[in-house]
Amino acid sequence: MNILLRLSLFLTLLFVGYPSFGQKKKKYDPAKAQQAIAEFKKNDPEINRFFKNSYGYAVFPSIGKGGIGVGGALGKGLVYQQGKLIGGSNLTQLTVGLQLGGQEYSEVIFFENADALNRFITKKYQLAAQASAVALKSGASANAKYTDGVAVFTLAKGGLMYEASLGGQKFKFIPPNKMKE
Repeated sequence: MNILLRLSLFLTLLFVGYPSFGQKKKKYDPAKAQQAIAEFKKNDPEINRFFKNSYGYAVFPSIGKGGIGVGGALGKGLVYQQGKLIGGSNLTQLTVGLQLGGQEYSEVIFFENADALNRFITKKYQLAAQASAVALKSGASANAKYTDGVAVFTLAKGGLMYEASLGGQKFKFIPPNKMKE
């Protein structure tokens, strides 16, 4: 393995892990999920219609993302069905392309109906590279629509990243009895 590839992988792991350095925190934290939901609603009150009308949603309070040529993202979230917690989810992403930096953001995925939620929880779910997330700002959710039963919103928390890359997000549902503190 050449030195540049090793350096890229090391720095990617460093950037992806930066939000959690020196912190001991719960893997799946309902309080952090509720805090993220409040931030989404504060930044765009119109998003409340998705929380009220969706069949379910997955909330990822903190996703760390970073890269130099090769990049990645990691996050843990909670999955809700009609407002009730039903499990957790692990998010991973590998990207390739022009990218440099690191950032932290929150993400919420809304499921329009039972079929969309069931696809998420019964399989290792993947959002395609071309799937578009709405970067939340005031009023952004007003015209947002579901695509294949799913709507995705992100909210930047910090960091700086330049990116023109390809790579989809992968999710793995974690049943409540497998969620460890």
